[in-house]
Amino acid sequence: MIKLKCIIIDDEPLAQEVLERYLGNIRELELVRKCSNALEAFEVLHTEHIDLMFLDISMPVISGIDFLRSLRKAPSVIITTAYPDYAIQGYELDVVDYLVKPISLERFMKSVNKAIDRTKINPAPNFENKPSRVDYMFVKSDQKLIKIKFSDIDYIEGMKDYVKIFIGEKMIVTLHTMKYFEGSLPSNEFIRIHKSYIVNVEAIKTVSGNELEVRKSRLPIGSSFKENLMKYISG
Repeated sequence: MIKLKCIIIDDEPLAQEVLERYLGNIRELELVRKCSNALEAFEVLHTEHIDLMFLDISMPVISGIDFLRSLRKAPSVIITTAYPDYAIQGYELDVVDYLVKPISLERFMKSVNKAIDRTKINPAPNFENKPSRVDYMFVKSDQKLIKIKFSDIDYIEGMKDYVKIFIGEKMIVTLHTMKYFEGSLPSNEFIRIHKSYIVNVEAIKTVSGNELEVRKSRLPIGSSFKENLMKYISG
Protein backbone atom coordinates (compact mmCIF):
# COMPACT_ATOMS: atom_id res chain seq x y z
CA MET A 1 0.00 0.00 0.00
CA ILE A 2 1.35 3.41 -1.00
CA LYS A 3 1.18 6.01 1.77
CA LEU A 4 0.82 9.75 1.22
CA LYS A 5 3.63 11.61 2.96
CA CYS A 6 2.14 14.56 4.85
CA ILE A 7 3.25 17.77 6.52
CA ILE A 8 1.29 19.84 9.06
CA ILE A 9 1.90 23.60 8.98
CA ASP A 10 0.24 25.36 11.91
CA ASP A 11 1.54 27.66 14.64
CA GLU A 12 -0.91 26.34 17.25
CA PRO A 13 0.43 23.28 19.15
CA LEU A 14 -3.09 22.12 20.01
CA ALA A 15 -4.15 22.24 16.36
CA GLN A 16 -1.04 20.26 15.43
CA GLU A 17 -1.89 17.64 18.03
CA VAL A 18 -5.46 17.25 16.78
CA LEU A 19 -4.34 16.82 13.18
CA GLU A 20 -1.58 14.41 14.18
CA ARG A 21 -4.09 12.30 16.12
CA TYR A 22 -6.47 12.25 13.15
CA LEU A 23 -3.64 11.32 10.80
CA GLY A 24 -2.75 8.41 13.04
CA ASN A 25 -6.19 6.88 12.36
CA ILE A 26 -5.65 6.69 8.59
CA ARG A 27 -3.25 4.04 7.35
CA GLU A 28 -2.88 5.67 3.92
CA LEU A 29 -1.21 8.72 5.51
CA GLU A 30 2.30 9.12 6.94
CA LEU A 31 3.23 12.25 8.89
CA VAL A 32 6.71 13.45 7.93
CA ARG A 33 6.94 16.73 9.86
CA LYS A 34 5.01 19.28 11.92
CA CYS A 35 5.98 22.91 11.25
CA SER A 36 5.06 26.07 13.14
CA ASN A 37 5.63 28.50 10.26
CA ALA A 38 6.29 28.76 6.54
CA LEU A 39 10.06 29.04 7.04
CA GLU A 40 10.21 25.54 8.52
CA ALA A 41 7.84 24.18 5.88
CA PHE A 42 9.85 25.80 3.07
CA GLU A 43 12.93 23.85 4.14
CA VAL A 44 11.03 20.56 4.44
CA LEU A 45 9.49 20.91 0.97
CA HIS A 46 12.97 21.30 -0.50
CA THR A 47 14.49 18.34 1.32
CA GLU A 48 11.65 15.81 1.59
CA HIS A 49 9.08 14.36 -0.80
CA ILE A 50 5.66 15.57 0.41
CA ASP A 51 2.34 14.51 -1.11
CA LEU A 52 -0.11 16.42 1.09
CA MET A 53 0.06 19.62 3.16
CA PHE A 54 -2.32 20.52 5.97
CA LEU A 55 -1.90 24.29 5.91
CA ASP A 56 -3.09 26.95 8.35
CA ILE A 57 -3.68 30.48 7.05
CA SER A 58 -2.90 32.77 10.00
CA MET A 59 0.76 32.18 10.85
CA PRO A 60 3.91 34.18 11.67
CA VAL A 61 6.47 35.12 8.96
CA ILE A 62 3.97 34.88 6.07
CA SER A 63 0.36 33.70 5.82
CA GLY A 64 -0.55 30.28 4.52
CA ILE A 65 -2.17 31.81 1.44
CA ASP A 66 0.93 33.86 0.56
CA PHE A 67 3.14 30.83 1.19
CA LEU A 68 1.02 28.71 -1.14
CA ARG A 69 1.07 31.39 -3.83
CA SER A 70 4.85 31.57 -3.64
CA LEU A 71 5.32 27.90 -4.52
CA ARG A 72 6.00 27.09 -8.15
CA LYS A 73 5.17 23.44 -7.53
CA ALA A 74 3.37 22.16 -4.49
CA PRO A 75 1.83 18.98 -3.13
CA SER A 76 -1.91 18.66 -2.65
CA VAL A 77 -3.19 21.07 -0.01
CA ILE A 78 -5.93 20.92 2.62
CA ILE A 79 -6.37 24.29 4.33
CA THR A 80 -7.12 24.15 8.06
CA THR A 81 -8.12 27.48 9.57
CA ALA A 82 -10.31 29.31 12.04
CA TYR A 83 -11.22 31.86 9.36
CA PRO A 84 -13.88 30.91 6.77
CA ASP A 85 -13.44 34.21 4.88
CA TYR A 86 -10.51 32.94 2.81
CA ALA A 87 -12.34 29.97 1.27
CA ILE A 88 -12.65 31.56 -2.18
CA GLN A 89 -8.92 32.37 -2.29
CA GLY A 90 -8.16 28.82 -1.25
CA TYR A 91 -10.21 27.27 -4.01
CA GLU A 92 -8.73 29.69 -6.56
CA LEU A 93 -5.41 28.08 -5.66
CA ASP A 94 -6.87 24.65 -6.38
CA VAL A 95 -6.74 23.30 -2.82
CA VAL A 96 -8.27 19.89 -2.14
CA ASP A 97 -10.50 21.14 0.67
CA TYR A 98 -11.01 23.97 3.15
CA LEU A 99 -11.57 22.94 6.78
CA VAL A 100 -12.75 25.41 9.39
CA LYS A 101 -11.65 24.79 13.00
CA PRO A 102 -12.68 23.07 15.17
CA ILE A 103 -12.37 20.15 12.77
CA SER A 104 -14.27 16.93 13.40
CA LEU A 105 -12.76 13.55 12.55
CA GLU A 106 -15.63 12.86 10.15
CA ARG A 107 -15.02 16.09 8.21
CA PHE A 108 -11.27 15.42 8.25
CA MET A 109 -11.82 11.95 6.78
CA LYS A 110 -13.88 13.37 3.91
CA SER A 111 -11.07 15.78 3.01
CA VAL A 112 -8.43 13.08 3.16
CA ASN A 113 -10.48 10.83 0.88
CA LYS A 114 -10.64 13.69 -1.63
CA ALA A 115 -6.86 14.07 -1.43
CA ILE A 116 -6.32 10.33 -1.93
CA ASP A 117 -8.66 10.28 -4.94
CA ARG A 118 -6.93 13.32 -6.46
CA THR A 119 -3.50 11.79 -6.00
CA LYS A 120 -4.57 8.68 -7.89
CA ILE A 121 -5.71 10.85 -10.80
CA ASN A 122 -2.97 13.49 -10.69
CA PRO A 123 0.06 12.44 -8.59
CA ALA A 124 1.88 15.76 -8.92
CA PRO A 125 -0.29 18.89 -8.88
CA ASN A 126 1.52 21.72 -10.61
CA PHE A 127 0.98 25.20 -9.21
CA GLU A 128 2.65 26.83 -12.22
CA ASN A 129 -0.81 26.96 -13.78
CA LYS A 130 -2.44 28.98 -11.02
CA PRO A 131 -5.11 31.41 -12.28
CA SER A 132 -3.49 34.46 -10.72
CA ARG A 133 0.00 35.31 -11.97
CA VAL A 134 2.63 35.28 -9.23
CA ASP A 135 5.32 37.94 -9.71
CA TYR A 136 7.48 37.10 -6.69
CA MET A 137 9.18 34.27 -4.87
CA PHE A 138 10.45 33.58 -1.36
CA VAL A 139 14.05 32.58 -0.66
CA LYS A 140 15.58 31.49 2.61
CA SER A 141 18.43 33.68 3.85
CA ASP A 142 19.75 34.34 7.37
CA GLN A 143 17.11 32.08 8.94
CA LYS A 144 14.18 33.92 7.41
CA LEU A 145 12.10 33.89 4.24
CA ILE A 146 12.62 36.96 2.08
CA LYS A 147 10.01 37.97 -0.49
CA ILE A 148 11.60 39.05 -3.78
CA LYS A 149 9.76 40.49 -6.76
CA PHE A 150 11.02 39.08 -10.05
CA SER A 151 11.19 42.56 -11.58
CA ASP A 152 13.57 43.71 -8.82
CA ILE A 153 16.20 41.06 -9.59
CA ASP A 154 19.09 42.26 -11.76
CA TYR A 155 20.97 38.98 -11.99
CA ILE A 156 21.82 35.81 -10.10
CA GLU A 157 25.31 34.44 -9.62
CA GLY A 158 25.88 30.79 -8.75
CA MET A 159 28.77 29.88 -6.49
CA LYS A 160 29.90 26.41 -5.39
CA ASP A 161 27.53 25.92 -2.47
CA TYR A 162 25.21 28.92 -2.65
CA VAL A 163 23.65 31.56 -4.90
CA LYS A 164 23.90 35.37 -4.82
CA ILE A 165 20.84 37.41 -5.86
CA PHE A 166 21.68 40.97 -6.90
CA ILE A 167 18.94 43.57 -6.43
CA GLY A 168 20.20 47.08 -7.10
CA GLU A 169 22.85 47.80 -4.48
CA LYS A 170 21.67 44.88 -2.34
CA MET A 171 22.81 41.26 -2.44
CA ILE A 172 20.98 38.28 -0.92
CA VAL A 173 22.72 34.95 -0.35
CA THR A 174 20.75 31.70 -0.37
CA LEU A 175 21.60 27.99 -0.46
CA HIS A 176 19.33 27.34 -3.45
CA THR A 177 20.89 25.99 -6.66
CA MET A 178 21.07 27.62 -10.08
CA LYS A 179 18.91 24.80 -11.41
CA TYR A 180 16.21 25.75 -8.89
CA PHE A 181 16.22 29.39 -10.04
CA GLU A 182 16.29 28.45 -13.71
CA GLY A 183 13.12 26.44 -13.14
CA SER A 184 11.44 28.95 -10.82
CA LEU A 185 11.99 32.29 -12.59
CA PRO A 186 9.66 33.20 -15.49
CA SER A 187 11.38 32.12 -18.72
CA ASN A 188 10.03 35.13 -20.62
CA GLU A 189 11.85 37.52 -18.26
CA PHE A 190 15.08 35.73 -17.33
CA ILE A 191 17.75 33.96 -19.35
CA ARG A 192 20.83 31.97 -18.43
CA ILE A 193 23.93 33.43 -20.07
CA HIS A 194 26.61 31.37 -18.35
CA LYS A 195 26.86 28.34 -16.09
CA SER A 196 27.19 30.83 -13.22
CA TYR A 197 24.79 33.61 -14.28
CA ILE A 198 21.07 34.15 -14.90
CA VAL A 199 20.04 37.68 -15.85
CA ASN A 200 16.86 39.71 -15.95
CA VAL A 201 16.48 40.65 -19.62
CA GLU A 202 15.04 44.05 -18.67
CA ALA A 203 18.23 44.84 -16.74
CA ILE A 204 20.59 44.25 -19.70
CA LYS A 205 22.14 47.54 -20.91
CA THR A 206 24.60 46.39 -23.58
CA VAL A 207 25.94 43.21 -25.19
CA SER A 208 29.49 43.35 -26.53
CA GLY A 209 31.48 40.34 -27.64
CA ASN A 210 31.41 37.76 -24.88
CA GLU A 211 30.18 40.14 -22.18
CA LEU A 212 27.02 41.96 -21.30
CA GLU A 213 26.39 44.86 -18.99
CA VAL A 214 23.75 44.66 -16.28
CA ARG A 215 23.36 47.86 -14.25
CA LYS A 216 26.97 48.55 -13.18
CA SER A 217 28.28 45.02 -13.65
CA ARG A 218 29.86 43.31 -16.65
CA LEU A 219 29.08 39.60 -16.85
CA PRO A 220 30.63 36.90 -19.06
CA ILE A 221 28.57 35.13 -21.71
CA GLY A 222 29.28 31.41 -21.90
CA SER A 223 30.01 30.10 -25.38
CA SER A 224 27.29 27.44 -25.11
CA PHE A 225 24.72 30.08 -24.08
CA LYS A 226 25.54 32.86 -26.54
CA GLU A 227 23.47 31.61 -29.49
CA ASN A 228 20.35 31.29 -27.37
CA LEU A 229 20.92 34.74 -25.85
CA MET A 230 21.26 36.39 -29.25
CA LYS A 231 18.09 34.71 -30.51
CA TYR A 232 16.28 35.85 -27.41
CA ILE A 233 17.24 39.52 -27.56
CA SER A 234 16.78 39.75 -31.33
CA GLY A 235 13.19 38.55 -31.01
